[in-house]
Amino acid sequence: MTTDTAWRHHNWIAHTQIMLNSFRRFVGRELIARTGDIDEEAEIVFDASFVVVSHGTQDDPVLNYGNGMALSLWKMDIPTLTSTPSRLTAEPMHRDERAQLMTRAAQDGFVDDYRGIRISSSGERFLIEQAIVWNLVDADGQRVGQAATFSHWVPL
Repeated sequence: MTTDTAWRHHNWIAHTQIMLNSFRRFVGRELIARTGDIDEEAEIVFDASFVVVSHGTQDDPVLNYGNGMALSLWKMDIPTLTSTPSRLTAEPMHRDERAQLMTRAAQDGFVDDYRGIRISSSGERFLIEQAIVWNLVDADGQRVGQAATFSHWVPL
């Protein structure tokens, strides 16, 4: 399987719908122009020119989705991404700040003003700006994780 078809696998078609519906619910607008075709929407999100990444609800949440831009930025393949605790996307000295962000998003439904330093799997650091982090809820309203999107980052 190539990353070109990754959105068809890993239950990412259904997960993309949760991300899109939750974004609309909490942020009050669409992440992408919705087409009504769930396969097409999953492909659009996966191929987007901005980062979309999410994690689950474990005590130490593990990444469970990354679009092509996220995989490229963090220099990970899908198996590596989906086995990585999301806290490891930040250096140890920045993890408390990241945890505060996640708590704020959990309480408020979303935040749309996040700025912070992240690190790729190869050790390259980058500053993300104007990130939106939002809660993910399923069709029953049960919290199933958090997602983030951003299109502005600067290598450090």
